[in-house]
Amino acid sequence: MKLSKIAVLTVILFIAYILLAGSVTAIDLLAAAIASLATSVIVADLLVRDVGKILDPKRIYYLVRYFIKYMFIIEPRAHIDVIKRIISPHMPINPGIVAIPYGVKTDYAILTIANSITNTPGTVTVDVDRDSKLLFVHWIDVKAVEPEECRRIISREFEENAEKIFD
Repeated sequence: MKLSKIAVLTVILFIAYILLAGSVTAIDLLAAAIASLATSVIVADLLVRDVGKILDPKRIYYLVRYFIKYMFIIEPRAHIDVIKRIISPHMPINPGIVAIPYGVKTDYAILTIANSITNTPGTVTVDVDRDSKLLFVHWIDVKAVEPEECRRIISREFEENAEKIFD
């Protein structure tokens, strides 16, 4: 079982390395192979509980769909909003920290939501309260304070995707 975890994780890390490097030279392929295998040997038992979940085509589909939508729609839209605030000093801002409930179960899903919020310009996850199932988020322009409304505006889409991928 450990060997299958290492193999699957090595392939995933290898692909991620090549995509992030943006190059496919012989040295890149060698570095990707060595780094991916070494990392997988060290952390496979910590990161992979069920190899079948990783290879589930439906989960892979949702992961790819989420990545594309996040990188090409959500992220650019947030960048444009923050850029407008920078170049238009008269544009009002209303910063504050809001509580956002979440319903996902796994650590990976919670981490995905929190990181997606933090990586989106204008919002930063500052705390996760696992007991009350709340994320506390600093928002550059608070548009609502009701937790469910904040969830709808900030994290609902992230949560829906994280649930389909990880729970």
